[in-house]
Amino acid sequence: MSTTAFSASAFELPPYKSLSNEELSQRIEGVRSRLGERLLLLGHHYQQDEVIAHCDLRGDSYQLSQMAAGSSACESIVFCGVHFMAETADILANRPEKMEERSGRRVTVMLPDMAAGCSMADMAAIEQVENAWEDLGEIIDNSDITPVTYINSAASLKAFCGKHGGIVCTSSNAAAVLEWAFARTSRVLFFPDQHLGRNTALKMGITNDQMPVWNPFESDLGGNTEEALQQSKVILWQGHCSVHQMFTAAHVHAFREQYPGIKILVHPECMQEVNDLADVSGSTGKIIQTVQQAPAGTQWAIGTELHLVNRLKAEHPEQQIHFLSPVVCMCATMYRIDLAHLCWTLENLEAGTPVNVIEVDDETTRWSLTALERMLEVH
Repeated sequence: MSTTAFSASAFELPPYKSLSNEELSQRIEGVRSRLGERLLLLGHHYQQDEVIAHCDLRGDSYQLSQMAAGSSACESIVFCGVHFMAETADILANRPEKMEERSGRRVTVMLPDMAAGCSMADMAAIEQVENAWEDLGEIIDNSDITPVTYINSAASLKAFCGKHGGIVCTSSNAAAVLEWAFARTSRVLFFPDQHLGRNTALKMGITNDQMPVWNPFESDLGGNTEEALQQSKVILWQGHCSVHQMFTAAHVHAFREQYPGIKILVHPECMQEVNDLADVSGSTGKIIQTVQQAPAGTQWAIGTELHLVNRLKAEHPEQQIHFLSPVVCMCATMYRIDLAHLCWTLENLEAGTPVNVIEVDDETTRWSLTALERMLEVH
């Protein structure tokens, strides 16, 4: 089990809440300039614009962790994202070969607000996955199942995959990872996001009747029959992203009716009926790249997190970009990280009293790395 180490705080958060964004920004920039390259501020694409403005690197969760781990001068990472992202950064930045390069010195990883979690990641607890694995083993040979966890998951789940011959995937390489898995076993247990698993497998020719959904709150085989599990190719976990779950087929039809010729661009965490109607479905990186490469005048309705869509709209005025849902749909947990939390974290770090330190234990790190390294070998 991964652990979080808390350190004493010289500065408490409440006074920061009363400061203006302008003053907070000035103080954040002051710490950044004084710490220089010893500090790396990472900002996920879904982060608020005022936070992104102060980040050294912007990207998706795995991309950011990789970039941070590649820095030789970095001593501290402040990850403006959610909990599992900070765990991955700690695992990659402090893996054995990196520690050796730094003569045993750890890179300190901090999360500005410990309440910045991920509802999807929380839908698969390690105890639930272990119980499901045990139950499956009673009717299917576990050695014929490859566990695959989405990068959007706790370190404990990555470690579970590492221990059981499994692997991690991202939204951009999920198909390649499933192919890797099927070259080894006839079945996959895919968690925690059922939609990414389903949408990816459907494009590979696997049918819905070969993809039973495991409900961890159903005591009897996750709500499935023995026959359904025995005939399965991909056993999907009953989890989802609360942001991407909001988009519906009705939204797609409404935009097509209102804007003839509009292109629909969505993330594969959206439901099947939305993915099936979309012109393009892809990872956050693919969504950004698609817009960047599109000719001027292209109309888009984009189904992903609101902050990213609004940023694309601002950065590409030559295109007409709409948010796919009429309902405001943002990542609420990511939104918890604001300038007050960021300033509080940075000033405590500079004072030598780091707060919200994320440190994954050695055993979890070792097995998580095994699963992550298998992913890196997949092309």
